[in-house]
Amino acid sequence: MIRALVFDWGDTVMRVFPEFSGPMAHWPRVEAEPGIENALRTAKPSYVIALASNASDSGSSLVRDALERTGLEKYFDEVFTARDLKATKPNSAFYRGILRKLELTPDEVVMIGDHFETDIAGAKKTGLWTIWYNPSDKEPPIGLEGMADVVIQRYSDMENALMMISGRASRTMS
Repeated sequence: MIRALVFDWGDTVMRVFPEFSGPMAHWPRVEAEPGIENALRTAKPSYVIALASNASDSGSSLVRDALERTGLEKYFDEVFTARDLKATKPNSAFYRGILRKLELTPDEVVMIGDHFETDIAGAKKTGLWTIWYNPSDKEPPIGLEGMADVVIQRYSDMENALMMISGRASRTMS
């Protein structure tokens, strides 16, 4: 049974503006990814929702400050950063740290992210379910095809993606 959704931060929940540097909370402009708020609102009653970021210049407090600027902070039960976990994606230690803090097993968690190598491949190697958020319809890296459990191009498809994963998860449990 899927109990938690873990979202990557940059270009998955919040848009990254390459012209800005330093903590996103201090950027002159922050924006949420299109459709993410509705997806979070829909998922919130059914799942623990967490955010996981490789940001090295922001701890969880600064990430929450940036989320607050877009009104998304209220959807996240937990915020995990590389700085706080003392590990980075795609290292399994990063994902194991999240699982330990959530007190869940890998088959109870779905990782949603835009960066294939760090978000999808890293999570999959640790045993998590994965949704590749791929709005520009990129090809997966050679040799890693099929590693994402589901691919979505827009957040309006997330509810169906979660139903597909839940169906697979229940079949593997029986």
